[in-house]
Amino acid sequence: MLSIAERHKYILDKLNEYGFIRITDVAEELGVTKVTIRNDVKILESNGLLYKVHGSARLANPHIADRDLFTKSHLNKEAKQRIAHRAMQLINDGDAIMMSAGSTTYALAEAIHDNLSSYSLNVVTPFLKVSELLCDMEKVRVEQLGGRIHRKSYSTLGEGAEHTLDSVVCSKFFVGVDGIDPDFGITTSTIEEAKLSHKMMSCSSKIVVLADSSKFGQRGFGHIASLDEIDMIITDNGITKEMREMMENAGIELIIA
Repeated sequence: MLSIAERHKYILDKLNEYGFIRITDVAEELGVTKVTIRNDVKILESNGLLYKVHGSARLANPHIADRDLFTKSHLNKEAKQRIAHRAMQLINDGDAIMMSAGSTTYALAEAIHDNLSSYSLNVVTPFLKVSELLCDMEKVRVEQLGGRIHRKSYSTLGEGAEHTLDSVVCSKFFVGVDGIDPDFGITTSTIEEAKLSHKMMSCSSKIVVLADSSKFGQRGFGHIASLDEIDMIITDNGITKEMREMMENAGIELIIA
């Protein structure tokens, strides 16, 4: 049987390789009880070596704060552009699509603006910057959702935005997120944004999450939906092997841009 030091090394090695472990899996792999691994995790957390969440452990605190759009737009910019160009390939001439707020969805809007000028599209969004960018395209009709403006995201929120969606049906919803977690699904920074995104999901035939690999294992404050409600995730090649397997085992089509 492994010593405490050997178990701790095994746990940390796994975390460094995958960024995430499940207590049940480690207990089975080492042939010890879950209580033993929980105690090991508590000790490692007290030493600042990991962050414990229910049933699992991670290298860092998965909970993220609400950040403004300007800050987000400068994070992983190249990956977001690759994701956006791959997402653009899913759009057909004559499509009706929805787009949430977010730096990656704005990158998608830029790709549409620069490459799909001949397409006839209906675009529904709460995101003011997307509306501003696409409204000058001759064949694009933009439906700007109304409501109170959230300053950090430049997005409208509230009942006004949600009521408009009662009369809308779209083929695809491109949704940006702040976190993707195997246990908690997709999340964003605020409850109101999460509620609106979930409403937009109900009006769309296909749900496409646009998220760079840094979003995996993270959790925003507002829960949008569980993984079984998602059809596709487009991300970059920074996603870990374990997280990729978790997404695919959840029945999600995963595209690496």
